Amino acid sequence: MKVTREVETKLDVPDHFVVPTLTEVKGVDRVTVRTLRLHATYYDTDDLRLARTGTTLRYRTGEGRPRWTLKLGLPSSRVASGGLDREERDVEGPGTAVPAELLDLLTAPLRGASLRKVVELRTRRTSSLLHDAEGGELADVVDDQVEVVQGTAVVDSWRELEVEDRGGGPKVAAAVLTLLRKAGARNADQIPKAVRALGPRATEPPDLPMPRRVRRKDPAAELVCWSLATGLAALVQHDVAVRRGLDDAVHQLRVTCRRLRSDLRTFRTLLADERVEPLRGELAWLAGSFGAARDLEVLRERLRCTAEEDPLQPLDVTAVDVLLGGEEQVAVQAALGALRSERYLALLQLLHDVATAPVFAPRAADRCDDVLPALVDMAWRHLARRARRLRLTDPDTRWHRARILAKRARYAAESAEVALGKDVRKVVKAAMLVQERLGEHQDAAVAASRVLALADEHSDDHRLALTCGRLAERERAHVLVSRRAFFRSWERLRT
Repeated sequence: MKVTREVETKLDVPDHFVVPTLTEVKGVDRVTVRTLRLHATYYDTDDLRLARTGTTLRYRTGEGRPRWTLKLGLPSSRVASGGLDREERDVEGPGTAVPAELLDLLTAPLRGASLRKVVELRTRRTSSLLHDAEGGELADVVDDQVEVVQGTAVVDSWRELEVEDRGGGPKVAAAVLTLLRKAGARNADQIPKAVRALGPRATEPPDLPMPRRVRRKDPAAELVCWSLATGLAALVQHDVAVRRGLDDAVHQLRVTCRRLRSDLRTFRTLLADERVEPLRGELAWLAGSFGAARDLEVLRERLRCTAEEDPLQPLDVTAVDVLLGGEEQVAVQAALGALRSERYLALLQLLHDVATAPVFAPRAADRCDDVLPALVDMAWRHLARRARRLRLTDPDTRWHRARILAKRARYAAESAEVALGKDVRKVVKAAMLVQERLGEHQDAAVAASRVLALADEHSDDHRLALTCGRLAERERAHVLVSRRAFFRSWERLRT
């Protein structure tokens, strides 16, 4: 699969438009022109679920080998010209079936819905590729005559220009656009050809419920809707990121699941929805499926740092890292297996259904500023009760429980902050501080426990056992330091 980034800006032009001399653009030495005849078939669901998010899937011939192309409508910054910035994935092959690797990326957006042919386009393309003096590519100015066809009939047509960055950067693209506008080109809606061809249905709001701004005077139900819609959108986004292999994607997907579960717990008195508890259970399953992969990623990075803490006695953790790296690879594959399961599809649909039409309890009709302070206060009191009882010699499990409560208090306050603003910002900051202190404790405790277990698993390797023992000793020292740091921080918060 070939992966590229497409950065382009579209312009509308009249039929009589003549492309100006492009070598007038500073830095352009010569232009290579070629003409292509393209035929593209686009695929989507019956409700145009992909098009409504700016995603397109097509099979096209006429430009080298036939290929499938997926252009993902991902959260990304617009280019300076106001154009499109999308990731493009190409898979060469026959048009008999959508390639499995592209279907995999569409799992969350589709949620099991079937794809079918939705529109066919014929395009006569004149491509003007701009080069610098060394022959390097700068930009491509594409002049397209587009026809929408049904069988043998042409049902719509238009002409458009596209200016695509090919390495020249924003300055070259901006200069080309300025030249074209001076020649009579006009700004255009930055939507894919297929979306334009499909008409108004393709530009309807996305299938996912959209988060709306929530004010303190709004019913508390509005904040619940915001939380569910935001969580669902984040889950879909991070699902695609995990499948693309992006950094931190596993962590973000896991955090999304935990935050959703916490919000559903915080808002439980506002909901009278029998689907909530099953949904929380499934979110726990998904977060747990990614737990091992994420924990091993964090553990490996932490142990590398721990090994270098004492410059006079650095530890060689190569063998430890290799063993844990193998476990991480297995864990990642297991996590991806969860994302490709029928159970996951059912979870996505359940979350979508609840987010689209939650069932509220009567109290949800009350104003946010009447309801939310008590919910945040309850979450904080649960944390405070646990924190006050912590002792230096308590087992790690009690400290871990306090960390969980700190997360809940933070998530509750952060959700309430959407509506209440600065009124709960102090609680957000306090909960973040507590979570940070207890998070350091948990990471150190887990690291110590895991390396000791690794030593037991490979007890015949004395050098490995010695290294693991020294790592564990350093990590247990971190446990003690973090406990004392927590007590100091908690005293400051109390005052």
